[in-house]
Amino acid sequence: MTETTSLYPRLESLLTQVNKPVQYIGGEVNSVNKPFGSAEVRWALMYPDAYEVGQPNQGLAILYEVLNERDWILAERTFSIWPDLATLMRRDQVPQFTWESHLPVSAFDVLGVSFSTELGYTNLLEALDLAQIPLHAAERSEADPLVIVGGHAAFNPEPIADFIDAAVFGDGEEAALAISALIRDWKAAGRPDGRHGLLLSLAIKGLAYVPAFYDVTYAADATIAAIAPNQPDVPARVAKHVLLELDNWPYPAKPIVPLAETVHERYSVEIFRGCSRGCRFCQAGMISRPVRERSIETVGTMVECGLAATGLDEVGLLSLSSADHSEIGEISRQLADRYADSFVSLSLPSTRVDAFNIDLANQLSRNGRRSGLTFAPEGGSERLRRVINKQVSETDLLSTVGTAFGQGWRQVKLYFMCGLPTETDEDVLAIADLAARVIESGRHASGSRDIRCTISIGGFVPKAHTPFQWVGQLDVETVDRRLRALKEKVREDRRYGRFISVKYHDGKPGQIEGLLSRGDRRVGKVIEAVWRDGGILDGWSEHFSFDRWTAAAEAELTPLGVNLGWYTTRERPRSEVLAWDHLDSGLDRDWLWQDYQDGLAEAEVEDCRWAGCYDCGVCPDLGAEIQIGPTGRSLLPLRQV
Repeated sequence: MTETTSLYPRLESLLTQVNKPVQYIGGEVNSVNKPFGSAEVRWALMYPDAYEVGQPNQGLAILYEVLNERDWILAERTFSIWPDLATLMRRDQVPQFTWESHLPVSAFDVLGVSFSTELGYTNLLEALDLAQIPLHAAERSEADPLVIVGGHAAFNPEPIADFIDAAVFGDGEEAALAISALIRDWKAAGRPDGRHGLLLSLAIKGLAYVPAFYDVTYAADATIAAIAPNQPDVPARVAKHVLLELDNWPYPAKPIVPLAETVHERYSVEIFRGCSRGCRFCQAGMISRPVRERSIETVGTMVECGLAATGLDEVGLLSLSSADHSEIGEISRQLADRYADSFVSLSLPSTRVDAFNIDLANQLSRNGRRSGLTFAPEGGSERLRRVINKQVSETDLLSTVGTAFGQGWRQVKLYFMCGLPTETDEDVLAIADLAARVIESGRHASGSRDIRCTISIGGFVPKAHTPFQWVGQLDVETVDRRLRALKEKVREDRRYGRFISVKYHDGKPGQIEGLLSRGDRRVGKVIEAVWRDGGILDGWSEHFSFDRWTAAAEAELTPLGVNLGWYTTRERPRSEVLAWDHLDSGLDRDWLWQDYQDGLAEAEVEDCRWAGCYDCGVCPDLGAEIQIGPTGRSLLPLRQV
């Protein structure tokens, strides 16, 4: 067998012995299968989770099309292998493969991994081992792929620094093409200085962060003393990539239609990128600044072409807060006009109470599909919402849901977090009171008692590059105690309790996510120990083991003078060097600290799109700018389908 021979003949017999074999066979509509030898640069794009979770990922779909549009680049996909098949593959020496051609991942130039959550880190190690690629970057040869990571959960890649060759921060479209061009030129020049030379070029040009070219030293108290380059001309700080003029990048145009069931089955259009609302807990909003909108014309064209290419019957208008698009009213109305009396439905997966209105909701449900409304107050009390800068008042929420219930809606889902900075027991118990008032408002507006509210609660995890990056995470015991008390209060409410559903996870996964999200290179030993002990698919409750993580943390961190609590529940002083200080998201460190202090003082900060610049640093430091409408234009052609 050569390195470019399909593994499918060896894989096929194994698929008869596993659950959901259809997820591994490839051949989906719109998948791209190029001759391996025709490409000069070859990417294996991985989402480090099961196919059903990873295939709908928007970032993966965009890069897949952007790369495959170039005739000299080939991109195929790979995902995490479920344990039943992984066991058989190890037994028969079948390596990690790509979905399109079932080729060994090790035959590609780049393994590009997109992380949406830190709990996927062990899945990277599992894929490397299955692919027969050395686990540690320092042990790889020129014959091994470059392992390059990206995505929101790679903005602090220090915990996985030993296992990756490089990390790309920010928008990936232009960066992936520039990296491909560099690899092509390096190959054409005879691979000067081998793998080291290629990585050095990536680092010097600012295309990616290469952990091997930075040394970390520690102080006597176990904090980081310094992080400094160890190669000439390597930048002291590595900046994120920012894509401007989204209209020039209308991807995905022809997303893959899966054969197996996935978590989302809709055509998704990213109507704008970035967020400037300034929620202090939200890493995605902070690291994706500035706001850049797609025009109404581009959105309309993408929807029309995407539906034609896929045959899907649902369109998701995506962003971090979709109702904030400056022309969302016209976009939704004109799309509803175009697809009136068709089977196509429209949805806004992410909305804010203060950007939502009933006219918008009615446009989205004109075809007769009226699902429940979902909002995210995040904090149970007005005081706590001021701390986190979630500018949603109880009056706003009750007014919005009351109007919706009066228009025929009968259920609403509310998202909250437990463990936010300055939170008290009373703040969490206030969630029950708010839910009861939502039910009461709905009954009054609708004249019906059949009004329901679902409360969904997650534990707050402090993240890098946010104003709360210094805070101590709430301990597991307190999180669990508060959530139990909340559920008990709802259960004891004789008037409204049986109409309110409370859904939450315990605080244990959040504690491990906290370790990984603000960890440094020492945490890599914990990740490896967990994986060697069988830890994979930690985002799935049936596979996650808190005991395995705590045992590994105690064994690996104690000799280094730190522990799990040191990384999670410990409050950091302003002066401490953070593991990600050398990684530039554009946000000024002093501005982040001041915003943290403003949060403790319960001071709110308005949206900079409309209130003016607050000097967060992104636009001037990264040469970026806010790009918003309204344009005053319309969907072209505006016709009914």
